[in-house]
Amino acid sequence: MNPDDGGYVHRPGETDAAAEARESESGDDGDGFGTRGWVLVAVLVVCLLVVPGVIYVRPGVLSAIGIPYIASLLVLPLLPAAVLGLTAVWAMTAATDDE
Repeated sequence: MNPDDGGYVHRPGETDAAAEARESESGDDGDGFGTRGWVLVAVLVVCLLVVPGVIYVRPGVLSAIGIPYIASLLVLPLLPAAVLGLTAVWAMTAATDDE
């Protein structure tokens, strides 16, 4: 039985007070994303809405600092994609550390 499915899980030697303390230390009640999940959602919104909007509205934004137009079309999506990947790994390692 999966301890995260809301069913009863007996942990030998653990009292009800210890179980409640363990749940309160985890920082969330098990319902919803938690803080790391919402950070992941925010990064996803930035990567899927804000960055493409910047590319659409101001495609030459990086040309002001000397990066050519073609290179900016590669760099603008690449950096948020790397940030999204790192944030996803960070959020998932935190979710699996509790097991």
